[in-house]
Amino acid sequence: MAAAPERALALLRGGELTVHGQLGGASNTVLYCTVALDGEQAVCVYKPVRGERPLWDFPDGTLAGREVAAYEVAAAGGWAMIPPTVLRDGPLGTGMVQLWVEPDPQQTALLALQDAEEAEPGWLPIGRAEVGAGRTALLVHADDPRLRRLAVLDAVLNNADRKGGHLLPAADGRLYGIDHGVTFAVPGKLRTLLWGWAGEPLPAEALEVLRKLGADLAGALGERLRPLLTGAEIAAARQRVAALLAGGRHPEPSEDWPAVPWPPI
Repeated sequence: MAAAPERALALLRGGELTVHGQLGGASNTVLYCTVALDGEQAVCVYKPVRGERPLWDFPDGTLAGREVAAYEVAAAGGWAMIPPTVLRDGPLGTGMVQLWVEPDPQQTALLALQDAEEAEPGWLPIGRAEVGAGRTALLVHADDPRLRRLAVLDAVLNNADRKGGHLLPAADGRLYGIDHGVTFAVPGKLRTLLWGWAGEPLPAEALEVLRKLGADLAGALGERLRPLLTGAEIAAARQRVAALLAGGRHPEPSEDWPAVPWPPI
């Protein structure tokens, strides 16, 4: 259903939300749910605002809105890389509701550890990682155009937490990214595993998408983001798009902010 976003959005917005349990291992409350409307049902996740853990660098109660804003930006750019996501009322109050995407274990791996000094063909280096007994290995990600699109999208979103576990390759060949609560900060906070293209020229496809986003952020997309983000955060997103277009290259890690999330997976 993720490939049919309008149908999925109608179901997520208007369907009856039923909570079946809580997903463990998350910093904030993440509930496993189904949503049903007119005989149609889908699995989804529900993150109520009241279950958000306060963060020193993001205002309280805003993570759900940032998740929805990230979906809106990805959709406006034509990159369907975030599952359909809405902000709505639920059993525990207002929260983010997102269509569940089941990762396909048969898909080719996107991350790997290699016992080598340089990345093997088809892979790009992230950095060295400790693997135990005083040994290190090279952490790499695939040289995959889907990941490259996501790296550009994360630069627009100012994503502070792009971990490997947030990458979901689906059975239909699509790649989805999830967990976008810590995005859209005004100061630069890009923290990601997808540094393999750092400093390289942006592909023509990415430049086209950025030009579209720049125009949309100044118009209809910017208006849709107003209930979800502050005016300063929307302005900062426009500035990031303009900077990417002006520089024409993938961003490089900042010396003022940790470049790689921890834990990376």
